[in-house]
Amino acid sequence: MKVFLGIVNAVLAVAYPVALWWALTHRSPRTVGLVAMSIVVPLVGMRVFKSDRTHLWPVLRLPLSVMALLLTGTLLNEPVFFLFLPVLISAALLAQFALSLKGEMPIIERFARMQEPELGEGSNGAAKVAHCRQVTVAWCVFFTLNGALAGVLALVAPTRWWAIYAGGIAYALMGGMFVGEYILRKARFREYGRGPHDRLLAMVWPPRPDEEGS
Repeated sequence: MKVFLGIVNAVLAVAYPVALWWALTHRSPRTVGLVAMSIVVPLVGMRVFKSDRTHLWPVLRLPLSVMALLLTGTLLNEPVFFLFLPVLISAALLAQFALSLKGEMPIIERFARMQEPELGEGSNGAAKVAHCRQVTVAWCVFFTLNGALAGVLALVAPTRWWAIYAGGIAYALMGGMFVGEYILRKARFREYGRGPHDRLLAMVWPPRPDEEGS
């Protein structure tokens, strides 16, 4: 079930801006909203069914906010509410990343420790922890700018422009963030795996002498 929900969520995240643009150019906002609600409500129900009841609110906070936007747009027959979905998602991610900076561990460090449990140890340990905090801040900036631009396009630009950004450019920028951070991390710490991309980067930034023998 988790795999199925993950696939559905990924497909919806990538396809919905273009699908929404097409639907709004062929159908009324109210009709689009009813169709969207018929898709979102069962997905939320499945999430409720699979979630731990003691942690239900954090799981449902974003889906319920999405449903509220869809319901408002449907009742008012106003398409701009549907176009504000990327703004809502960016705001939710921004809050999650920003709040983690005030906690014991930034969210990027938490992800990094899943792959490297001994992240904070060794000669580079403190630098790696600091790097994770810096990357978390960078993602906060990205979500802020992404949400702001998506909101401006939703308000003043043609829907087609919004769909091109939300359904293509935003994901390309996000991919660029991942790739750029990976390259920066390898150049900074010179720790490489055995994959071909790591071997290529090792030719550009060779491992330091004390790391070659480790």
